Amino acid sequence: MPSVFTWAVRVYYEDTDAGGIVFYANYLKFFERARTEWLRAAGVRQQDLIDREGVAFVVRSATIDYHAPARLDDELTLTLSIEKLGRASVQFVQKAYCGDRLLAAASVKVGCVDIATVRPRSLPDDVADKMRAA
Repeated sequence: MPSVFTWAVRVYYEDTDAGGIVFYANYLKFFERARTEWLRAAGVRQQDLIDREGVAFVVRSATIDYHAPARLDDELTLTLSIEKLGRASVQFVQKAYCGDRLLAAASVKVGCVDIATVRPRSLPDDVADKMRAA
């Protein structure tokens, strides 16, 4: 399977809760952004998929374990790797670190759907090839 993709994100005030730590749901946003940047780095533009192929990616499931808090101004390193590439879905392993400290680890399953019917559809061949090569 493809190697590990790494992307950095800074924690902003809007990412934190009343206790001054990253609000737990914001890790989903960070992981979403990392997947988007991974696709972009692989040469896949999501708007082009919608316009050209009539397909989009949707999250089917996400499981997250939280290990340590991140705080305002921390620079996080997000990692992403493919655990399983299916015909119409991709299972990702995603992690958030601050330095070498693991903050959160997630398993995220993303499905490819036809935007007109919102039913599963096979990944376009060129997209699957780019995912394998990323």
